Amino acid sequence: MGAWSARHRKTAVFGWLLFVVLAALLGGLHGSTEIKESESMPGQVSRAARILDDAGLESPASETVLVRSDALTTDAPAFRAAVGRVIAGIDATGKAAEVRSPYDTGAVSADGHAALVQLTLKGDHDDAVENVPAVLAAVAAVQKQHPDLTVVELGDASSGKWIQEQFSDDFARAEWTAVPLALGILLVAFGALVAAVLPVVLAVTAFVAAGGLVALSSGFLHTSDNASSVMLLVGLAVGVDYCLFYLRREREERAAGRDASTALAIAAATSGRAVLVSGVTVVVAMAGMFLTGIAEFQAMSYATIVVVITAVLGSLTVLPALLSLLGDRVEKGRVPLLARLRRPGTAATGGRVWNAVLTPVLRRPLAATVLAGALLVGLAAPMLTMHTANLTFRQQLPEGNELVAVSQKIEAAFPGSPAPATVVVKAADIDSPAMTAALADLRTKALASGRMHGPVDVTVHPAQNVATVDIPLNGTGNDSVSNDALRTLREEIVPATVLKVPGTEAPVTGRTAGSYDFNAKMTGSMPLVLGFVVAFAFLLMLVSFRSPVIAATAVVLNLLSVGAAYGVLTLVFQHGVGASLLGTAGVGAVESWVPLFLFVILFGLSMDYHVFVVSRIKEGRDRGLPTRAAVAHGIRSTAGVVTSAAVIMVAVFAVFGTLSMQAMKQMGVGLAVAVLIDATVIRAVLLPSVMTLLGERNWYLPAWLRRLPDLSHGGSFPPAGSAGAPHGAASATGPAPAGGSRHRRIGV
Repeated sequence: MGAWSARHRKTAVFGWLLFVVLAALLGGLHGSTEIKESESMPGQVSRAARILDDAGLESPASETVLVRSDALTTDAPAFRAAVGRVIAGIDATGKAAEVRSPYDTGAVSADGHAALVQLTLKGDHDDAVENVPAVLAAVAAVQKQHPDLTVVELGDASSGKWIQEQFSDDFARAEWTAVPLALGILLVAFGALVAAVLPVVLAVTAFVAAGGLVALSSGFLHTSDNASSVMLLVGLAVGVDYCLFYLRREREERAAGRDASTALAIAAATSGRAVLVSGVTVVVAMAGMFLTGIAEFQAMSYATIVVVITAVLGSLTVLPALLSLLGDRVEKGRVPLLARLRRPGTAATGGRVWNAVLTPVLRRPLAATVLAGALLVGLAAPMLTMHTANLTFRQQLPEGNELVAVSQKIEAAFPGSPAPATVVVKAADIDSPAMTAALADLRTKALASGRMHGPVDVTVHPAQNVATVDIPLNGTGNDSVSNDALRTLREEIVPATVLKVPGTEAPVTGRTAGSYDFNAKMTGSMPLVLGFVVAFAFLLMLVSFRSPVIAATAVVLNLLSVGAAYGVLTLVFQHGVGASLLGTAGVGAVESWVPLFLFVILFGLSMDYHVFVVSRIKEGRDRGLPTRAAVAHGIRSTAGVVTSAAVIMVAVFAVFGTLSMQAMKQMGVGLAVAVLIDATVIRAVLLPSVMTLLGERNWYLPAWLRRLPDLSHGGSFPPAGSAGAPHGAASATGPAPAGGSRHRRIGV
């Protein structure tokens, strides 16, 4: 691929640009088809959504207006007048489908000083989000008329509007922060503007093309906002990293005295191969999320796979073409100060910091293995207490947010979950005397259970033979109290009432039900996904390096880095240790989808470094170096690249850790911590110490596995400083690095 691109430079470059433009244009014209509610959640929640969809009923966006006075009771004329103004103001907007007075529904607080006006907005969720500003303005007008009262609104549409706007703002901020950050780090790494710009341009164009392809195919595999965020996150990280690996190797070979064509051929045969193996590993790891059966995961998985394949394609085709086209002009725009910092020989020897770490590690590998292993196990220990849940919007939003303050006021007046459970009843005849009695019995038994509270709202749709019963649950919405109440409703009350009427279905939905069903599905699918990812990662490493020992080492080291990331995530976001440093607080739980997502993506991304470093170690070993010397050579010669790549990934992921939404913070911090651990403790300490302890056993291949395909590059390259080599030449032994004898001496 590298040789073809170098020979057909214009075709490769203009072909890539045409591909990006067409993908973006066609994707924009097609538009994105978003995941429906009936697809996004498993279990009874999905079934409830399908019943409403089949009946042509939109899940109404409900809103609640709290009217409270410390001095007046709800029976006071002034209080009643304020409630009347709220109802009249909302009706006047024309945006509400139904407005219910607290004096009709009984939504009055126990102390008699607060009441809830309940309403549903017209249209589906998207329409409701567009309609809610008018209703919010009407409520705000009443608050202005009655400064002595508290008149505030909260609900699905108002919170959805804020989250949608914040998500869009955060996404734009992440884009505009992450790209300059990556560019700045690359500028420090290369000391030249052109070399720094290339990886960023290729990563951004890969993301743009992938976004168009995902939109274009969203008709058969629906997408989501989360999938777009993940695609940006992963696409930028891997796109920059892949180009960085390739470009640094080409520059290193040129610095060692090889001519341009040979340097490019070596980069293609070595770093290009590492990029391909790494990309395949990421794709396989992300494919594991399809086994969850959850549409949101499948959307994130598909988007990530598309952007990784696109990034690999760009790195292996257009990058060699650009390097061939530019030649040594890739060093144009050199920054004098940064160029001086990149002293000759640093790429080969690893620099002072890496040498200071690596020398004692190779001298006492057993002690290094024990200490580093103990550190990672200690970091992973809090993982044993991890509690996952679909975070409520109060947990998702930052402290001090206006919506959080309103929620707290409503909960103080009306303790319990702000979002009710909804029983969706589909009957043969919803108006039959038996069903009417069963619905009344459902309401009575729910309130008598002591685990649910009023107001219970029953809405009957006779034409569709469907009824919805909204029952507020005790608890916060995703704690054990709410979950117990949900189980009581599903397993005791619903079967004892409406399900006694023949021909009736009655799934229970709502936020608590969604979180509960999602966690149950996750728990059931987690072993299957983990087993798939681990097994295929092992097989890929086995085929790539023809060594079960190397493959097993890769899997174990990745598991350690993921475990450490889980531990830090639990400690910070669940227990709140150090959370204030990140501008957040412990929320008592980790977002349900984050652990599985982190596992698959980290297992894939960790292979970036592992494949790149071990490939270089194997080059040294194939060239005749003893294992200890090959390890020293491999670690030192890749130190600069690994450091630069890790800093870019950590910086990009850390940007997501600064976003407003708690789930994005958890994802960003979890990924940043894991990559930081992987690039330091794992690659600088554990990998060299473990491989040194194993010695020649690293390369053991049982006789019955010797039929495995040999994917190593074949052929030979002339030594540094010699003239010419044909494009596309490849080497099983790889180039002899500058100062090769010195490497052997240091290693020994």
